[in-house]
Amino acid sequence: MVELKQLTTGYHTSGNDKVVSHSLNARLNEGELTCLIGPNGVGKSTLLRTIAGFQPAISGKVCIAGCDITTYSPAQLSRLISIVLTGNTQIHNLSAYDVAAMGRMPYTGFWGRLRREDKRIVDECLDMVGVSHLSAQAIDTLSDGERQKVMIAKAIAQQTPVILLDEPTAFLYYPNKVSTMLLLRRLAHDMKKTVLLSIHDIDLALQTADNIWLMNRDSQLTIGTPAQLCQQGTIQTEICDKHIDFDAVRRTFQVK
Repeated sequence: MVELKQLTTGYHTSGNDKVVSHSLNARLNEGELTCLIGPNGVGKSTLLRTIAGFQPAISGKVCIAGCDITTYSPAQLSRLISIVLTGNTQIHNLSAYDVAAMGRMPYTGFWGRLRREDKRIVDECLDMVGVSHLSAQAIDTLSDGERQKVMIAKAIAQQTPVILLDEPTAFLYYPNKVSTMLLLRRLAHDMKKTVLLSIHDIDLALQTADNIWLMNRDSQLTIGTPAQLCQQGTIQTEICDKHIDFDAVRRTFQVK
């Protein structure tokens, strides 16, 4: 469904391009949950934004369904990719339901009127992420974790084949982190979505993901299943230090 071909990410500046990661080759498959892990500052968010088409690639390309994303119109991309970015959403005077309903905008036409089917989808998505009881509350009165769940409901309501999420579990209580990861896994497996998310809960990623993209300090990707990266020692080499032990069988970390 999604391919990176010699993709170099970064920022176009007036003088020189600032390269963040270079010559990346990777593939995301339909029906699989892929977790992007790695240290802070290596370019995970930049990669997600480039795949989504929010910022142009320095070189190379991102292809969806065999076509370069630059050949799609914004309207076409809105039906292909939904994205949940990290950070506090600056939205006021809208209810949680209204925000989730924004996911239906690619289908509601110029006036944005929700049909009965659109409303059913929004209700289902809010219930799916466990915030249907908050649907009437103002979005800016919710906690960080509750707002994050609403934004995930919005992405699901968009009904795109590709879902990208930047640290979707960042503000969640641990049981909610687990339920969110299992929800995204079910979306991938049961609804044949292509799901890519960045995450710092590495042991949780290793226990739930189908594939891992590990971005190292040189901003290069090592790709494999959790079992492969554990057995090859990649996780231990890239993440463990004198303070951390890793159990490759249980896929968990421990403080020494």
